[in-house]
Amino acid sequence: MARVGRGKNYEANKSKILHLVAEKFLAQGYHKTTLRDIAAEGNISYSSLINIFGSKEGILSELVAFVLEGQFNATEKLLRGKTEDKILFYAAETTLQLYMAESHEHIREMYAVSYSLPETSHIIYDTITHKLEYIFHEHLPGLETKDFYCLELASGGIMRSFMTVPCDMFFTMDMKVRTFLQTTFRVYLVPEEKIEEAIRFVSQFDFKTIAQGVIDHMLTYLESKT
Repeated sequence: MARVGRGKNYEANKSKILHLVAEKFLAQGYHKTTLRDIAAEGNISYSSLINIFGSKEGILSELVAFVLEGQFNATEKLLRGKTEDKILFYAAETTLQLYMAESHEHIREMYAVSYSLPETSHIIYDTITHKLEYIFHEHLPGLETKDFYCLELASGGIMRSFMTVPCDMFFTMDMKVRTFLQTTFRVYLVPEEKIEEAIRFVSQFDFKTIAQGVIDHMLTYLESKT
């Protein structure tokens, strides 16, 4: 087997593994995918895989960071020329995340695991905290970054709960999005009329199709980098 070093092919090999892992997570889920499966299908040694990522959670951390960036970029592209409102941007990005989790049971599993493991959850909380401070500071001007980190633990818990419970005939996607936005925005003291505006705003987009497009685009991008 070829061993992966930190030479000129390092990033290509890393992207190759992330693409493979994303496909395997989609096909059989996080828990059923083993490092030895990944090493064998990626045609690298087990030790080389560990050298690159450190652990299975290390691979997940890289993938989660990539997915978060993909969500943000997709939302930015979607709303370009439509609004520069930070509250509406957050509403759209989190709605997209809910739809991505709802699109596939194994994506739902990946998100749920991400919020429960120390390394991946730290990436999520650290990344989102700075966004939250930027978005909601006008509503909570007396708070510092550490305070927004605490609030992210609260709103992150809300997100995790809403992602891990699948929709059914009684708990529809529209209901999930509306209740999530109402609950989360109240944590950040967003006025009720602004919450209703955000709910109306996200309802105009076909997030089911957008979510699938984001997933397909990320897989294609990773494949192109190998």
